[in-house]
Amino acid sequence: MSAPSPDQRPTVLVVDDVPENIAAMVALLQDQYRVKVATRAATALQRAREAPPDLILLDVSMPGMDGYEACRQLKADPRTASVPVIFLTARAEAHDEALGFEVGAVDYIMKPVNAPVARARIASQLTLKQAHDFLRDRSAWLEAEVQRRTREITLIEDATIIALAALAETRDNETGNHIRCTQHYVSALARKLQHDPHFAAQLDDNDIGKVGIPDRILLKPGKLTAEEFEVMKTHTTLGRDAIADAEAQCGTTSSFLRYAREIAHHHHEKWDGSGYPDGLAGDAIPLSARLMAVADVYDALISRRVYKAAFTHEDAVRIIAEGRGRHFDPRVIDAFLAITGEFHAIALQYADPAAPAAEPVPAPAQS
Repeated sequence: MSAPSPDQRPTVLVVDDVPENIAAMVALLQDQYRVKVATRAATALQRAREAPPDLILLDVSMPGMDGYEACRQLKADPRTASVPVIFLTARAEAHDEALGFEVGAVDYIMKPVNAPVARARIASQLTLKQAHDFLRDRSAWLEAEVQRRTREITLIEDATIIALAALAETRDNETGNHIRCTQHYVSALARKLQHDPHFAAQLDDNDIGKVGIPDRILLKPGKLTAEEFEVMKTHTTLGRDAIADAEAQCGTTSSFLRYAREIAHHHHEKWDGSGYPDGLAGDAIPLSARLMAVADVYDALISRRVYKAAFTHEDAVRIIAEGRGRHFDPRVIDAFLAITGEFHAIALQYADPAAPAAEPVPAPAQS
């Protein structure tokens, strides 16, 4: 590995009132470090505040301000508080050393200077400072990242609110309850599949597409006409477009809203390619939409609507299982069959207590 360029080398400030001592330290250090010098403590403080060095070698005994007072001021100033200070001194008394550590020094180098020992101690303190700086910078980055993510979440919430508000006038109680239930069904499936090597993402998104369909069609009793079914199918693009418009208004994109768009647009695709709106098949259907397809059909089957009675949980499970490999991703169905009890519990938890109980009906015979 190549040696760092002169501009990349750590900077060491040598402070001593004896020119010979400064010359000796410069000769010792200049091949490894950028060396700056000062012959007075006051000058050293000024230079350190203007451009903090990586380390300061500070003589203790100097005319005017001594090294102890200079170290106190360095440690009291936020601009220089993190700069390690090593005292250069001929004083060998224990109380002198204790005082040096008390005012903030990290080490002592005794005069006359032993070159190998001095190099080792300086290198050791610079390594510690680099580690400290890395942790400090990492902490600052993490704090900034938390703030960025918080802002993103706020924008996502705003985008979701805008999308829902834009469609609020056509919402009905049954559809709102459907959204709440399917959100939890999708989460349950995602949790079950999170360790499957075929599925890397966990999904937790709402299907908001259906709330944009006119009530006269969405709530129509009985079978839809061909023309009405074509209108019904547009809820996939209505939901996708509503989320895209909300993103544009908020000026943000995110994985959350990407999954929401996928769910709104493709949750009526079928594994065998016979679904709508794009006729996607197999793994070409986004995973989020494959999960929602199971949740959407289960909730539709067990729920009473103006055009149908509710199926029992058991019949709904059987009908969905029969769609394995045709309507639904086989691996998603395997996960569903492993947690049908959890689906049933969610359905009971989020059932509308104000709604009259629907009479369950047996499932129709399968051709």
